[in-house]
This record gives sequence, structure tokens and C-alpha cells, in this order.
Amino acid sequence: MKLSAEHAPPVEISPPSPRSTDARSRFVRSLRRYWQLYLLLLLPVIWFIVFRYVPMANAVIAFKNYNPIDGVWGSPWVGVDNFTALFRNPVFPKLIGNTFILAVYTLIASFPLPIILAILLNEVRLRFFTRTVQLVTYAPYFISTVVIVSMTILLLSPRVGILGRTLSFFGAGQVDLLASADFFRHIYVATDIWTTTGYSAVIYLAALASVDTSLYEAAKIDGASRLQKIWYVDLPSLLPTATIILILGVGNIMAIGFEKAFLLQNALNLSTSEIIPTYVYKTGILNANFSLGATIGLFNAVISLVLLLVVNGISKRVTGSGLW
Repeated sequence: MKLSAEHAPPVEISPPSPRSTDARSRFVRSLRRYWQLYLLLLLPVIWFIVFRYVPMANAVIAFKNYNPIDGVWGSPWVGVDNFTALFRNPVFPKLIGNTFILAVYTLIASFPLPIILAILLNEVRLRFFTRTVQLVTYAPYFISTVVIVSMTILLLSPRVGILGRTLSFFGAGQVDLLASADFFRHIYVATDIWTTTGYSAVIYLAALASVDTSLYEAAKIDGASRLQKIWYVDLPSLLPTATIILILGVGNIMAIGFEKAFLLQNALNLSTSEIIPTYVYKTGILNANFSLGATIGLFNAVISLVLLLVVNGISKRVTGSGLW
């Protein structure tokens, strides 16, 4: 027996949960109160959506035999054939090894130096000396990569470079370090340390400036020396900041910079200087193999994401702090 509309049981509509209502009302109040800040935030959000998230859709090129005539979505689908060709490429293991070794070497060598520099500058009481050191170490960060590489080439040139002339003066002969595969990583890391140490130290100096002065006073009353203050006050205060920077550094291990490696690269040091970004440029741009280039880039991004998640999880378990 069918019920008429008049005798049909009423439909009960559950009211929204108090939690969602409170969150919505708080957001509305915050929007009305700080609308200027939300307006300023709108432009960066739009930039990230247009230039970061929308291009992610084009990663489908890695699963297609892309050609410019058919376009991204009109090119034929090939599945994982590009990944199979990548993993079977005899050059691929060497690329992964070079990229990983260079990135880990750079991270290990450059990570503790800004912390040491920030602690030393924090202990110095001469303001003029501190500001001078900060200026000297901070300025290289703003020098172009092309200029940095040009300076490095002139410095290490066996004929006109300062180092080459010095070695020749002491009878060592002309040693071309830039043409040696064994010295490429050392040169890359040394220039990276010179350009980034002062900039990174500013972050740690800001963290030290926020340390409660009562901790130093208590350490002084207890008779702690300078080294003990650094060990028991400064380093624990820098630990959360250092953890975040370390996590970000590990997440960017496979995304090491292209410009410096490419500019320092030559036919003689190619065995150690050929990394994933330079190979992507040569394969995807110069050889117009866009699908294989996108495949390498997608593989690189996935590895970086996995490393970031793993290191962040370990950091949350060990130190209790992480990115999220």
C-alpha cells in the first residue's frame, strides 16, 4: 500500500554540527576583522595555483608519446613505457648516484656551518665586528650563479687563475682542477658553502635572539662556562629551527640546482657532474624528447616527496617537531 504525500512521514534534516558552525563563524569574524591581510594573501595564492598546481596536470606527458602537434592531451597514451625505458637506460644508475652523492655531500657540509657561525656571532660583543662579518658572509648570497661560476673558473684556471699561478710558483705545474672529475664535487660544495652560509646564519641568529634571557642568567648563576651555555642553552633553542631546515634540505636532495652544475660541467668531468637536472635539460630540451624528460622529472619529484615524508615522520618521533 502506497502512502499519500499527506500521510508520508516527515523527513528529518539534521542540523549542522556545532563544531562546523563555530569554525565557520570564527572564519567569518576573522575575514571581517583582517580582510586586508587576506587580500594581501590572495595574490600569492593565485600565483601558486597558476604556476605551481595547474602545471602539475601536464605531468601526464610522462605517460604519453608527446608531440607538439597533437598537444598534451592529444598525444597517444603509452602507459609506463617511458618509465621502462628510463630504468633500462644504462646511464640512469649513474645519474641517480651522482645526484644523490652531490646532494648529500652538500647537505652534510653546509648544514652545520651556519649554526656554528650564528653561535659565534652571538657570543661576540663587538657590534662593529659582528655586523662586518655578517655583511661579508651574507653578501655572496646575492651574487648571480653565473658570476659565481665565472669567478670560480678565473680562480682555478691553470694559466691565469690565482691558484694555478700559486701552484706553478711552487713547482707543482699547471693543475686544471675544473677538468678533473674527482674535484668537481669539492668545487661545487665549496662554492655553495661560500654563497649560502651567511644567509642561513641569519635564520639561526633570529632564533637565538628569541631565547629567554633568564636562561642565560640561570646558567651564569650556576657557574656555567661559555661552552656550557652554548651546549645547554643555545643548541636546544636552535634545535626546532635546525630540524625544520634539515627536513626541507632532505626533501630537496633530489632537486639539486641545475645552473651551477651545468656551468661547471665539461667533457672531462662529466662522469661526476652529470646529474638528473642537467640530463633532463639535454634530453628534454636539446634532444626534444619531452616525454622522457617529463618522466625523469616526475620520478625525481616522487623520490623527493617520499624522502620528505620519511624524514618528517622520523623527526616527529625523535624530536617531537616537524613540518606538520
